Amino acid sequence: MHDDESLTLDPAAAAPERAAGPADATRAPAPVDRPTLPVPWVRRLVVVALILAAINLRPAVTSLGPLLKEVRDDLGMSGTMAGLLTSVPAACFALFGFTAPRLARRFGPGAVVCAGMAAIAGGLLLRPLAGNTAVFLVTSALALAGIAVSNVLMPVMVKRYFPDRVGTVTGVYSMALSLGTAVAAAVTVPLTDALGGSWRWGLGVWAGLAAVAVVPWLPLIRDRSGQRPATRTRTVRDRAASPSASTATAPVPAPAHGEHGRISRSRTARMLACYFGLQSTAAYVTMGWMPQVFRDAGLSADKAGLLLALTMVLGVPLSFVLPPLAARMGSQGPIVVTLAAFQLAGFAGLWAAPAAAPWLWALLLGFANCAFPLVLTMIGMRARSGAGVVRLSAFAQSSGYLISIPGPILVGTLNQVSGGWGLPMALMIALVVPQALCGVLAGRNRHIEDEL
Repeated sequence: MHDDESLTLDPAAAAPERAAGPADATRAPAPVDRPTLPVPWVRRLVVVALILAAINLRPAVTSLGPLLKEVRDDLGMSGTMAGLLTSVPAACFALFGFTAPRLARRFGPGAVVCAGMAAIAGGLLLRPLAGNTAVFLVTSALALAGIAVSNVLMPVMVKRYFPDRVGTVTGVYSMALSLGTAVAAAVTVPLTDALGGSWRWGLGVWAGLAAVAVVPWLPLIRDRSGQRPATRTRTVRDRAASPSASTATAPVPAPAHGEHGRISRSRTARMLACYFGLQSTAAYVTMGWMPQVFRDAGLSADKAGLLLALTMVLGVPLSFVLPPLAARMGSQGPIVVTLAAFQLAGFAGLWAAPAAAPWLWALLLGFANCAFPLVLTMIGMRARSGAGVVRLSAFAQSSGYLISIPGPILVGTLNQVSGGWGLPMALMIALVVPQALCGVLAGRNRHIEDEL
Protein backbone atom coordinates (compact mmCIF):
# COMPACT_ATOMS: atom_id res chain seq x y z
CA MET A 1 0.00 0.00 0.00
CA HIS A 2 1.26 3.50 -0.68
CA ASP A 3 0.11 7.00 0.00
CA ASP A 4 0.43 9.92 -2.34
CA GLU A 5 1.56 11.95 0.64
CA SER A 6 3.96 14.86 0.75
CA LEU A 7 7.44 14.50 2.17
CA THR A 8 7.33 10.71 2.03
CA LEU A 9 10.81 9.27 2.00
CA ASP A 10 12.04 5.84 0.94
CA PRO A 11 14.55 4.68 3.57
CA ALA A 12 15.61 1.83 1.39
CA ALA A 13 16.53 4.18 -1.40
CA ALA A 14 19.01 5.88 0.89
CA ALA A 15 20.57 2.60 2.01
CA PRO A 16 23.58 1.24 0.09
CA GLU A 17 22.79 -1.41 -2.46
CA ARG A 18 23.98 -4.89 -1.67
CA ALA A 19 23.89 -8.19 -3.46
CA ALA A 20 21.04 -10.46 -2.53
CA GLY A 21 22.07 -13.45 -0.50
CA PRO A 22 20.41 -16.77 0.28
CA ALA A 23 18.66 -15.27 3.26
CA ASP A 24 16.79 -12.94 0.95
CA ALA A 25 15.25 -15.88 -0.82
CA THR A 26 13.60 -17.12 2.34
CA ARG A 27 12.75 -13.82 3.92
CA ALA A 28 9.17 -12.67 3.34
CA PRO A 29 9.15 -9.54 1.20
CA ALA A 30 8.03 -6.47 3.06
CA PRO A 31 7.67 -2.90 1.92
CA VAL A 32 10.10 -0.58 3.61
CA ASP A 33 8.57 2.77 2.68
CA ARG A 34 8.11 4.85 5.80
CA PRO A 35 6.31 8.17 5.62
CA THR A 36 8.09 10.91 7.51
CA LEU A 37 6.26 13.82 9.05
CA PRO A 38 6.85 17.35 7.75
CA VAL A 39 9.10 19.54 9.87
CA PRO A 40 7.28 21.32 12.72
CA TRP A 41 7.26 24.81 11.19
CA VAL A 42 5.64 23.46 8.03
CA ARG A 43 2.93 21.77 10.06
CA ARG A 44 2.31 24.98 12.00
CA LEU A 45 1.99 26.92 8.75
CA VAL A 46 -0.46 24.35 7.40
CA VAL A 47 -2.57 24.60 10.57
CA VAL A 48 -2.80 28.38 10.17
CA ALA A 49 -3.63 28.00 6.47
CA LEU A 50 -6.31 25.39 7.20
CA ILE A 51 -7.91 27.53 9.90
CA LEU A 52 -8.06 30.68 7.76
CA ALA A 53 -9.36 28.73 4.78
CA ALA A 54 -12.03 27.02 6.88
CA ILE A 55 -13.24 30.34 8.28
CA ASN A 56 -13.96 31.43 4.70
CA LEU A 57 -15.80 28.31 3.55
CA ARG A 58 -19.29 29.43 4.63
CA PRO A 59 -19.67 33.24 4.96
CA ALA A 60 -20.59 33.42 1.26
CA VAL A 61 -23.65 31.34 2.19
CA THR A 62 -24.58 32.33 5.74
CA SER A 63 -24.12 36.06 5.19
CA LEU A 64 -26.88 35.85 2.57
CA GLY A 65 -29.56 34.15 4.69
CA PRO A 66 -30.38 37.10 7.02
CA LEU A 67 -30.43 39.49 4.03
CA LEU A 68 -32.25 37.21 1.59
CA LYS A 69 -35.49 39.21 1.82
CA GLU A 70 -33.70 42.46 0.93
CA VAL A 71 -31.81 40.80 -1.92
CA ARG A 72 -35.02 39.24 -3.29
CA ASP A 73 -36.88 42.53 -3.13
CA ASP A 74 -34.07 44.49 -4.77
CA LEU A 75 -33.40 41.98 -7.56
CA GLY A 76 -37.02 40.86 -8.03
CA MET A 77 -36.57 37.16 -7.19
CA SER A 78 -39.48 34.73 -6.97
CA GLY A 79 -39.66 32.06 -4.29
CA THR A 80 -38.51 29.39 -6.73
CA MET A 81 -35.60 31.54 -7.89
CA ALA A 82 -34.64 32.20 -4.28
CA GLY A 83 -34.75 28.45 -3.73
CA LEU A 84 -32.46 28.05 -6.73
CA LEU A 85 -30.13 30.61 -5.18
CA THR A 86 -29.93 28.59 -1.97
CA SER A 87 -29.11 25.51 -4.11
CA VAL A 88 -26.31 27.21 -6.04
CA PRO A 89 -23.75 26.33 -3.32
CA ALA A 90 -24.55 22.64 -3.60
CA ALA A 91 -24.50 22.76 -7.41
CA CYS A 92 -21.12 24.51 -7.48
CA PHE A 93 -19.69 22.19 -4.85
CA ALA A 94 -20.74 19.20 -6.94
CA LEU A 95 -19.62 20.57 -10.30
CA PHE A 96 -16.26 21.98 -9.25
CA GLY A 97 -15.62 19.39 -6.55
CA PHE A 98 -15.26 16.71 -9.22
CA THR A 99 -12.38 18.68 -10.76
CA ALA A 100 -10.44 19.07 -7.52
CA PRO A 101 -8.46 15.77 -7.66
CA ARG A 102 -7.38 16.38 -11.26
CA LEU A 103 -6.34 19.94 -10.46
CA ALA A 104 -4.47 18.76 -7.36
CA ARG A 105 -2.55 16.15 -9.37
CA ARG A 106 -1.54 18.74 -11.95
CA PHE A 107 -0.80 21.78 -9.82
CA GLY A 108 -0.55 20.44 -6.26
CA PRO A 109 -3.26 20.73 -3.58
CA GLY A 110 -1.65 23.77 -1.94
CA ALA A 111 -1.79 25.74 -5.18
CA VAL A 112 -5.40 24.73 -5.83
CA VAL A 113 -6.59 25.77 -2.36
CA CYS A 114 -4.68 29.06 -2.71
CA ALA A 115 -6.47 29.70 -6.00
CA GLY A 116 -9.73 28.73 -4.32
CA MET A 117 -9.25 31.37 -1.64
CA ALA A 118 -8.54 33.96 -4.35
CA ALA A 119 -11.72 32.94 -6.19
CA ILE A 120 -13.75 33.34 -3.00
CA ALA A 121 -12.36 36.84 -2.48
CA GLY A 122 -13.04 37.81 -6.11
CA GLY A 123 -16.57 36.45 -6.14
CA LEU A 124 -17.53 38.13 -2.87
CA LEU A 125 -16.07 41.40 -4.10
CA LEU A 126 -18.01 41.31 -7.38
CA ARG A 127 -21.32 39.94 -6.07
CA PRO A 128 -22.54 43.20 -4.48
CA LEU A 129 -22.10 44.95 -7.83
CA ALA A 130 -24.75 42.75 -9.47
CA GLY A 131 -27.69 44.61 -10.99
CA ASN A 132 -29.85 41.56 -11.69
CA THR A 133 -30.37 37.98 -10.57
CA ALA A 134 -28.27 36.41 -13.33
CA VAL A 135 -25.15 38.43 -12.50
CA PHE A 136 -25.69 37.78 -8.81
CA LEU A 137 -25.80 34.04 -9.48
CA VAL A 138 -22.66 34.11 -11.66
CA THR A 139 -20.57 36.07 -9.18
CA SER A 140 -21.83 33.87 -6.35
CA ALA A 141 -20.80 30.85 -8.41
CA LEU A 142 -17.23 32.19 -8.69
CA ALA A 143 -16.90 32.35 -4.91
CA LEU A 144 -18.60 28.99 -4.50
CA ALA A 145 -16.25 27.37 -7.03
CA GLY A 146 -13.34 28.36 -4.80
CA ILE A 147 -15.16 26.92 -1.81
CA ALA A 148 -15.88 23.71 -3.71
CA VAL A 149 -12.29 22.77 -4.54
CA SER A 150 -11.15 23.77 -1.05
CA ASN A 151 -13.90 21.63 0.52
CA VAL A 152 -12.64 18.53 -1.28
CA LEU A 153 -8.94 19.14 -0.64
CA MET A 154 -9.11 20.03 3.06
CA PRO A 155 -9.30 16.36 4.19
CA VAL A 156 -6.49 15.62 1.72
CA MET A 157 -4.23 18.27 3.29
CA VAL A 158 -5.01 16.89 6.74
CA LYS A 159 -4.19 13.34 5.68
CA ARG A 160 -1.01 14.52 3.97
CA TYR A 161 0.50 16.68 6.68
CA PHE A 162 -1.09 15.12 9.77
CA PRO A 163 -1.47 11.36 9.16
CA ASP A 164 -0.96 10.90 12.90
CA ARG A 165 -3.56 13.52 13.90
CA VAL A 166 -6.44 13.14 11.44
CA GLY A 167 -9.24 13.39 14.03
CA THR A 168 -7.69 16.26 15.98
CA VAL A 169 -6.79 18.44 13.00
CA THR A 170 -10.14 17.74 11.35
CA GLY A 171 -11.72 18.96 14.57
CA VAL A 172 -9.62 22.14 14.53
CA TYR A 173 -10.53 23.17 11.00
CA SER A 174 -14.15 22.06 11.46
CA MET A 175 -14.28 24.32 14.51
CA ALA A 176 -12.87 27.19 12.44
CA LEU A 177 -15.43 26.49 9.71
CA SER A 178 -18.25 26.64 12.25
CA LEU A 179 -16.83 29.85 13.72
CA GLY A 180 -16.74 31.55 10.31
CA THR A 181 -20.24 30.33 9.59
CA ALA A 182 -21.61 31.64 12.88
CA VAL A 183 -19.86 35.00 12.80
CA ALA A 184 -21.09 35.72 9.27
CA ALA A 185 -24.66 34.91 10.29
CA ALA A 186 -24.50 37.01 13.46
CA VAL A 187 -22.78 40.19 12.31
CA THR A 188 -23.92 40.61 8.69
CA VAL A 189 -27.09 42.53 9.59
CA PRO A 190 -25.38 44.80 12.17
CA LEU A 191 -22.56 45.42 9.68
CA THR A 192 -25.11 46.25 7.01
CA ASP A 193 -26.80 48.75 9.31
CA ALA A 194 -23.46 50.27 10.31
CA LEU A 195 -22.42 50.66 6.66
CA GLY A 196 -25.57 52.52 5.63
CA GLY A 197 -28.22 49.82 5.41
CA SER A 198 -27.40 48.49 1.95
CA TRP A 199 -27.23 44.73 1.58
CA ARG A 200 -24.47 45.25 -0.98
CA TRP A 201 -22.04 46.53 1.64
CA GLY A 202 -23.15 43.88 4.10
CA LEU A 203 -22.29 41.07 1.68
CA GLY A 204 -19.20 42.65 0.11
CA VAL A 205 -17.29 43.16 3.34
CA TRP A 206 -16.53 39.41 3.54
CA ALA A 207 -14.22 39.64 0.52
CA GLY A 208 -11.55 41.17 2.77
CA LEU A 209 -11.51 38.16 5.08
CA ALA A 210 -11.09 35.82 2.11
CA ALA A 211 -8.18 37.90 0.80
CA VAL A 212 -6.37 37.44 4.12
CA ALA A 213 -6.76 33.66 3.79
CA VAL A 214 -4.77 33.65 0.54
CA VAL A 215 -1.53 34.66 2.28
CA PRO A 216 -0.56 31.51 4.25
CA TRP A 217 -1.24 29.32 1.22
CA LEU A 218 1.31 31.14 -0.94
CA PRO A 219 4.32 29.22 0.49
CA LEU A 220 2.44 25.96 -0.15
CA ILE A 221 1.90 26.61 -3.86
CA ARG A 222 5.04 24.70 -4.83
CA ASP A 223 3.98 21.58 -2.94
CA ARG A 224 3.51 19.13 -5.82
CA SER A 225 4.85 16.03 -4.13
CA GLY A 226 1.47 14.35 -4.31
CA GLN A 227 1.25 14.52 -8.09
CA ARG A 228 2.67 11.08 -8.70
CA PRO A 229 3.17 8.04 -6.48
CA ALA A 230 6.74 7.09 -5.62
CA THR A 231 6.57 3.69 -4.02
CA ARG A 232 9.52 1.34 -4.04
CA THR A 233 10.01 -1.81 -2.06
CA ARG A 234 13.02 -3.86 -1.04
CA THR A 235 11.60 -6.78 -3.03
CA VAL A 236 11.73 -4.88 -6.32
CA ARG A 237 15.27 -3.68 -5.68
CA ASP A 238 16.47 -7.14 -4.72
CA ARG A 239 14.97 -8.56 -7.90
CA ALA A 240 16.93 -6.04 -9.95
CA ALA A 241 20.12 -6.80 -8.05
CA SER A 242 19.86 -10.58 -8.18
CA PRO A 243 17.45 -12.34 -10.52
CA SER A 244 18.25 -15.67 -8.92
CA ALA A 245 17.20 -14.45 -5.54
CA SER A 246 14.05 -12.87 -6.90
CA THR A 247 12.67 -16.19 -8.04
CA ALA A 248 11.94 -17.07 -4.44
CA THR A 249 10.29 -13.75 -3.64
CA ALA A 250 6.99 -12.27 -4.63
CA PRO A 251 6.60 -10.91 -8.16
CA VAL A 252 6.93 -7.21 -8.87
CA PRO A 253 4.11 -5.60 -6.89
CA ALA A 254 0.99 -4.68 -8.76
CA PRO A 255 -0.70 -1.35 -8.06
CA ALA A 256 -1.82 -0.99 -4.47
CA HIS A 257 -4.81 -3.04 -3.40
CA GLY A 258 -8.06 -1.24 -4.10
CA GLU A 259 -6.41 1.66 -5.87
CA HIS A 260 -8.10 0.88 -9.19
CA GLY A 261 -11.72 0.27 -10.03
CA ARG A 262 -14.72 2.57 -10.04
CA ILE A 263 -15.15 3.99 -6.58
CA SER A 264 -18.91 3.90 -7.06
CA ARG A 265 -18.64 0.11 -6.72
CA SER A 266 -17.86 0.59 -3.04
CA ARG A 267 -20.99 0.40 -0.90
CA THR A 268 -19.29 2.43 1.82
CA ALA A 269 -18.47 5.19 -0.69
CA ARG A 270 -22.07 5.22 -1.92
CA MET A 271 -23.46 5.43 1.60
CA LEU A 272 -21.03 8.21 2.48
CA ALA A 273 -22.14 10.13 -0.61
CA CYS A 274 -25.82 9.71 0.29
CA TYR A 275 -25.23 10.67 3.91
CA PHE A 276 -23.19 13.67 2.84
CA GLY A 277 -25.93 14.71 0.40
CA LEU A 278 -28.80 14.42 2.86
CA GLN A 279 -26.99 16.21 5.68
CA SER A 280 -26.02 18.92 3.18
CA THR A 281 -29.70 19.26 2.20
CA ALA A 282 -30.61 19.86 5.83
CA ALA A 283 -27.68 22.23 6.35
CA TYR A 284 -28.46 24.42 3.33
CA VAL A 285 -32.15 24.52 4.10
CA THR A 286 -31.21 25.60 7.62
CA MET A 287 -28.71 28.23 6.50
CA GLY A 288 -30.77 29.50 3.58
CA TRP A 289 -34.34 29.30 4.86
CA MET A 290 -34.38 29.19 8.66
CA PRO A 291 -33.99 32.98 9.04
CA GLN A 292 -36.87 33.47 6.60
CA VAL A 293 -39.02 31.03 8.59
CA PHE A 294 -38.43 33.08 11.72
CA ARG A 295 -39.02 36.38 9.93
CA ASP A 296 -42.30 35.11 8.51
CA ALA A 297 -43.25 34.12 12.06
CA GLY A 298 -42.85 37.75 13.15
CA LEU A 299 -39.25 37.92 14.34
CA SER A 300 -36.95 40.78 13.32
CA ALA A 301 -34.08 40.43 10.86
CA ASP A 302 -31.55 40.98 13.67
CA LYS A 303 -33.06 38.24 15.81
CA ALA A 304 -33.32 35.86 12.86
CA GLY A 305 -29.62 36.42 12.17
CA LEU A 306 -28.73 35.78 15.80
CA LEU A 307 -30.74 32.56 15.79
CA LEU A 308 -28.87 31.37 12.72
CA ALA A 309 -25.62 32.38 14.42
CA LEU A 310 -26.55 30.27 17.44
CA THR A 311 -27.18 27.29 15.17
CA MET A 312 -23.80 27.76 13.54
CA VAL A 313 -21.76 28.65 16.62
CA LEU A 314 -22.61 25.37 18.32
CA GLY A 315 -20.39 23.75 15.76
CA VAL A 316 -17.34 25.53 17.20
CA PRO A 317 -16.93 23.46 20.40
CA LEU A 318 -18.71 20.39 19.04
CA SER A 319 -16.59 20.27 15.89
CA PHE A 320 -13.50 20.18 18.07
CA VAL A 321 -14.81 17.38 20.29
CA LEU A 322 -16.78 15.25 17.83
CA PRO A 323 -14.12 14.24 15.22
CA PRO A 324 -11.59 12.88 17.76
CA LEU A 325 -14.42 11.03 19.52
CA ALA A 326 -15.65 9.57 16.23
CA ALA A 327 -12.10 8.59 15.24
CA ARG A 328 -11.79 6.47 18.40
CA MET A 329 -15.04 4.60 17.77
CA GLY A 330 -15.23 1.42 15.76
CA SER A 331 -18.57 2.52 14.31
CA GLN A 332 -19.93 6.05 14.11
CA GLY A 333 -23.54 4.84 13.91
CA PRO A 334 -24.51 5.91 17.46
CA ILE A 335 -23.39 9.50 16.77
CA VAL A 336 -25.32 9.50 13.48
CA VAL A 337 -28.54 8.44 15.21
CA THR A 338 -28.11 11.00 18.01
CA LEU A 339 -27.63 13.86 15.57
CA ALA A 340 -30.61 12.68 13.53
CA ALA A 341 -32.81 12.84 16.64
CA PHE A 342 -31.80 16.49 17.22
CA GLN A 343 -32.54 17.27 13.58
CA LEU A 344 -35.96 15.65 13.74
CA ALA A 345 -36.90 17.64 16.83
CA GLY A 346 -35.60 20.92 15.38
CA PHE A 347 -37.53 20.71 12.10
CA ALA A 348 -40.63 19.54 13.97
CA GLY A 349 -40.42 22.70 16.07
CA LEU A 350 -40.14 24.90 12.97
CA TRP A 351 -43.13 23.07 11.53
CA ALA A 352 -45.38 23.27 14.60
CA ALA A 353 -44.57 26.63 16.22
CA PRO A 354 -41.49 28.51 15.00
CA ALA A 355 -42.10 31.57 17.19
CA ALA A 356 -42.95 29.60 20.35
CA ALA A 357 -39.41 28.50 21.21
CA PRO A 358 -37.09 29.81 18.46
CA TRP A 359 -33.93 29.52 20.56
CA LEU A 360 -34.66 25.85 21.27
CA TRP A 361 -35.23 25.03 17.60
CA ALA A 362 -32.03 26.85 16.66
CA LEU A 363 -30.16 24.95 19.38
CA LEU A 364 -31.44 21.57 18.22
CA LEU A 365 -30.56 22.25 14.59
CA GLY A 366 -27.13 23.45 15.71
CA PHE A 367 -26.46 20.04 17.23
CA ALA A 368 -27.78 18.37 14.08
CA ASN A 369 -25.44 20.39 11.85
CA CYS A 370 -22.48 18.63 13.44
CA ALA A 371 -23.14 15.86 10.93
CA PHE A 372 -20.78 17.82 8.65
CA PRO A 373 -17.57 17.45 10.69
CA LEU A 374 -18.65 13.89 11.42
CA VAL A 375 -18.86 12.95 7.74
CA LEU A 376 -15.51 14.65 7.05
CA THR A 377 -13.95 12.51 9.75
CA MET A 378 -15.56 9.40 8.29
CA ILE A 379 -14.10 10.23 4.87
CA GLY A 380 -10.62 10.25 6.39
CA MET A 381 -11.28 6.95 8.17
CA ARG A 382 -12.88 4.98 5.34
CA ALA A 383 -9.76 4.94 3.13
CA ARG A 384 -6.35 3.48 3.94
CA SER A 385 -4.15 5.78 1.85
CA GLY A 386 -3.84 9.42 0.92
CA ALA A 387 -4.75 8.56 -2.66
CA GLY A 388 -7.84 6.76 -1.37
CA VAL A 389 -8.88 9.79 0.67
CA VAL A 390 -8.56 12.01 -2.43
CA ARG A 391 -10.84 9.71 -4.43
CA LEU A 392 -13.32 9.20 -1.62
CA SER A 393 -13.46 12.89 -0.67
CA ALA A 394 -14.09 13.94 -4.27
CA PHE A 395 -16.71 11.24 -4.85
CA ALA A 396 -18.58 11.61 -1.56
CA GLN A 397 -18.62 15.41 -1.57
CA SER A 398 -19.33 15.96 -5.26
CA SER A 399 -21.97 13.24 -5.48
CA GLY A 400 -23.39 14.32 -2.14
CA TYR A 401 -23.77 17.91 -3.22
CA LEU A 402 -25.52 16.76 -6.39
CA ILE A 403 -27.98 14.88 -4.20
CA SER A 404 -28.57 18.00 -2.10
CA ILE A 405 -29.41 20.36 -4.99
CA PRO A 406 -33.19 19.69 -5.24
CA GLY A 407 -33.87 20.11 -1.52
CA PRO A 408 -33.61 23.90 -1.06
CA ILE A 409 -35.32 24.51 -4.41
CA LEU A 410 -38.21 22.25 -3.44
CA VAL A 411 -38.49 23.95 -0.06
CA GLY A 412 -38.80 27.35 -1.74
CA THR A 413 -41.35 26.06 -4.24
CA LEU A 414 -43.46 24.38 -1.56
CA ASN A 415 -43.42 27.56 0.48
CA GLN A 416 -44.55 29.63 -2.51
CA VAL A 417 -47.28 27.16 -3.50
CA SER A 418 -48.65 26.52 -0.01
CA GLY A 419 -48.08 29.99 1.40
CA GLY A 420 -46.52 28.61 4.58
CA TRP A 421 -43.76 26.46 6.03
CA GLY A 422 -45.74 23.36 7.03
CA LEU A 423 -45.12 21.36 3.84
CA PRO A 424 -41.43 22.32 3.53
CA MET A 425 -40.72 21.32 7.12
CA ALA A 426 -42.68 18.08 6.72
CA LEU A 427 -40.38 17.26 3.79
CA MET A 428 -37.30 17.87 5.93
CA ILE A 429 -38.70 15.68 8.71
CA ALA A 430 -39.27 12.85 6.23
CA LEU A 431 -35.67 13.06 4.97
CA VAL A 432 -34.24 12.41 8.43
CA VAL A 433 -34.93 8.67 8.22
CA PRO A 434 -32.94 7.88 5.04
CA GLN A 435 -30.20 10.23 6.22
CA ALA A 436 -29.78 8.30 9.46
CA LEU A 437 -29.86 4.94 7.67
CA CYS A 438 -27.16 5.96 5.19
CA GLY A 439 -25.04 7.40 8.01
CA VAL A 440 -25.20 4.21 10.05
CA LEU A 441 -24.14 2.12 7.03
CA ALA A 442 -21.35 4.56 6.15
CA GLY A 443 -20.15 4.56 9.75
CA ARG A 444 -19.27 0.88 9.85
CA ASN A 445 -15.60 -0.04 10.25
CA ARG A 446 -14.83 -0.57 6.54
CA HIS A 447 -12.30 0.64 3.99
CA ILE A 448 -13.15 1.36 0.38
CA GLU A 449 -10.01 -0.43 -0.82
CA ASP A 450 -11.38 -3.71 0.55
CA GLU A 451 -14.62 -3.26 -1.41
CA LEU A 452 -13.05 -2.49 -4.78
